[in-house]
Amino acid sequence: MLINKEKLRDATDRFKDVNVLVVGDIIVDHFIWGSVSRISPEAPVPVVNVTGENFLLGGSANVLNNIYSLGAQAAICGVIGRDFMGNHLLELLSELGSSVSGVVKTSDRPTTRKTRVIAQGQQMVRFDREESVSLLPEVIDQLKNFIDERINDFDAVIVSDYSKGMISRTLTDHLRKKLSSGKKIPMVVDPKPGHSDFFRQASIVTPNNLEAQMMSGVEICDDASLLRAASRLHEILDCKAVLITRGEKGMALLERNQSIFTIPTVAREVYDVTGAGDTVAASLALGLASGLNYAEAATLANFAAGIVVGKVGTATAGLEELLGAMK
Repeated sequence: MLINKEKLRDATDRFKDVNVLVVGDIIVDHFIWGSVSRISPEAPVPVVNVTGENFLLGGSANVLNNIYSLGAQAAICGVIGRDFMGNHLLELLSELGSSVSGVVKTSDRPTTRKTRVIAQGQQMVRFDREESVSLLPEVIDQLKNFIDERINDFDAVIVSDYSKGMISRTLTDHLRKKLSSGKKIPMVVDPKPGHSDFFRQASIVTPNNLEAQMMSGVEICDDASLLRAASRLHEILDCKAVLITRGEKGMALLERNQSIFTIPTVAREVYDVTGAGDTVAASLALGLASGLNYAEAATLANFAAGIVVGKVGTATAGLEELLGAMK
């Protein structure tokens, strides 16, 4: 299959008119940066001399950040805790220019935070602060009300599942019902294996290689097993397309009643895959909302992913970077 890059570039001109709803687990990505020059005398561990730290939008909020970075508009629907980190996250969203009316504060959990310690460009350790129990019924009702009130404002929906308790059968059933009865827009799902049955009849799902193996029950070791895994996911999810992201092996797209379409990676160097799946979901949804077909939108997403894996930490792909990569 030949992809017309000029058509991809033309689609990016329409990004500014696209508005995307992101539903998923909101996370704060906390990075501690430093250097290592010695081993601790107390234990055989490196001593990190801290030189800086920052707090970034992570999880579904990083999907949102990628959408804004590519010149489009978006709103987020998710949950944070009633704590300092939750308030800081709202500030980050406001600085981005995003509405926070779909963000629900709850007292039964902290704001999810992932703290990564990085020295000499290498991640040394990660600490997670989270509570992944199911949401309270009244919280789910607030999320559903936001979806009901705003769904017709959007040109695409992304479901970003990080298994932190936000995504449930109740919420995805409600979202699917609203999409089937109203404006016909694509639903892009970045799934987690334990929730496969939540995402039936999505437009396209974007598991990575390991997730695809776990969801399909097929070990992917060659082209034949890749096809079997993608076909099995089609059966399980009854979706229009499956896009398996495969790291240095690129991507593989299988549409209903089509042959498999493989996309080689365009990344020159891979430093960090943190958040690459978020970039894929964001750029894929923008491509579909801008009139591209699945193969074209997946190719666009592959270019965007090739940009962010060349950066350390949670990163986004800018519109000018994307246009440059497509040259």
